[in-house]
This record gives sequence, C-alpha cells and structure tokens, in this order.
Amino acid sequence: MALTMNDMDRFEASMPRLEAIAYRLLGSASDAEDAVQDTFLRWQAADIDRIEVPEAWLTKVLTNLCLNQLTSARARRETYVGQWLPEPLLAGDPMLGPADTAEQRESVSYAVLTLMERLSPNERVVYVLREAFDYPHRKIAEILDITEAASQQVFHRAKKHVADGKARTEIDEAATRRIVEEFLAAATSGQTEPLVRLLTEDAISIGDGGGKVPARAKAFEGALAVAKFMRGLFKPSKAKRAIAGGSPEIYATTANGAPALVAVVDGRVIGVMCLEITAEGIAAIRNQVNPDKLERATQRWAAADHGEPLLNAF
Repeated sequence: MALTMNDMDRFEASMPRLEAIAYRLLGSASDAEDAVQDTFLRWQAADIDRIEVPEAWLTKVLTNLCLNQLTSARARRETYVGQWLPEPLLAGDPMLGPADTAEQRESVSYAVLTLMERLSPNERVVYVLREAFDYPHRKIAEILDITEAASQQVFHRAKKHVADGKARTEIDEAATRRIVEEFLAAATSGQTEPLVRLLTEDAISIGDGGGKVPARAKAFEGALAVAKFMRGLFKPSKAKRAIAGGSPEIYATTANGAPALVAVVDGRVIGVMCLEITAEGIAAIRNQVNPDKLERATQRWAAADHGEPLLNAF
C-alpha cells in the first residue's frame, strides 16, 4: 500500500524516539537503525487508516523486533571473541535521545548499557520504556501483552539488577575535561602511582576488539592491575602504531554522557575509552576498539568541532 505524505510525516516524526528506544534496547546503533527500518517496512505494509494510535503501534512493532534481536543476540554473544561492549555514541548524537532527567541520562550511560546485559529481554524493555521514556505500566503491558501488575514487578526486578552495579556520579562539562586530562596525564607519566590514586580499589578495565583488534579476553581487576595495563597501553611503540595505522591523536570528549577519550587516525575513530566515575574515583574503564562499532562515531566525529588533541600517542 502506497504511503501518503501525511503517513510519511507521521513516521518521520516518530523516528528519533524509535531510534533512541532501539539503541537503549540493543546497545548497537547499526542494529537500532535496522530495527527502525524494519518498523518502517511494516508501517508501509499496514492498513494505516485502521491504526488508532500510530505512536503506540510503532512502539509495539519496534519493541517486538528488538525482543527478537535480543534473543538472538544472546546466542551470538556466546561465540563473540573476547569481551562484548555496547557501541559508544559521541556527544550530540541524536540517537542518545532525551536527556532532561537524571533517569534518562543514566539509562543511556555506557555503564548502565553494560549492566543491562544482565537483564532478560522483557526486563530490558520494561526498564527502558519506563525509566527512559516514562511510559506508564498500562501501555508497557499492552506492548508486551502482559498485565499491568506484571509490568510493575518486572520493572522493580530490573531496576534492582541495574542498581546492584556501581552508580556513576553526574558531573559538568568542565569537570569532565579535568578528569580526562588528569587521567591521561597519569596514564602517560610512566608510573603506576598517579593512576592508582585516581582509581577505585576495585576498578576494572575492559576492552572490546571483536576479534579484529587486539584486546584482552578477560577484564583487568583492581586498581594496581588496571594502572599497570594503562601505563603499558599508552607507552609508545612501533607495534602499536602499526596496529593503529599511524600515530593516534587523543581527544577529550563525552560518550553516552560520560567522560571519554577518543583516539583518531586520519579522521577515523579507532578507539573510544569511556570512564565510569563514582564519588570514590574512576571505577571502570571500557575501551571500544572494534572497528565495526566505531563507524557511527567516525561519522559524528567528521561532522563535529572537536578542538585540539590532548596528545599524539604512540
């Protein structure tokens, strides 16, 4: 059935919200785009005149597509090479979605996206729709074909699972840059002590290379182990330049609303290092170097003004 201009406009008006929901559910910008495209195809094939509330219909279709993705993603991640981390979104990316409340900002943080991997597909849907988009349980229940009471129970269970992880501390832009600069100075000092002072005692470091870029299969745990790894990571060498394809420029920015370092070679983002900040210090360092998960970051980087690099590494 051919879509009218009005039908197209209604879908396009919903696209930013649909993409933001799909990204939170899937942790992947490319998968989110695919899910929204598949939703459009179903919208195109539907008898739109019989759809009473287009927003609700589109959200339900998208959610069911994402549920199918989440179920198959669990099987894929069992064979994933090394650690799996979400795809980072750089500052200003519209797929980050609403950021008016602390709950909305927290729901798209790299730390929480990682923690949401603990949730079942239904738990993740209920948590995202309720926490990030303030959907009433009545509407969530209709989307998932469950009772309102069941939706409330699933939400409380999901929220507890996420809350069991470390809660990050919200910081302003100036503090973000200061933390990143302090971290980078410590990491390139050639000593472990300055880094240890910035880290929490139980800090962790995780890298996702997807089997395409060298990354340790297991996380580094504890401040001293993380500090030693970071000291070695930022130590210049010909081998690292060969892997990176040149000498990376390191910039301070934010990714998913948190302090981050971005490594760029010839305009191509080759790594995004996200720092999880708590009141006690840096609790986690998550380094995304899988090139498949950095294509959108490279596109956003090319379209943004990012200032001067803090460092030419390696």
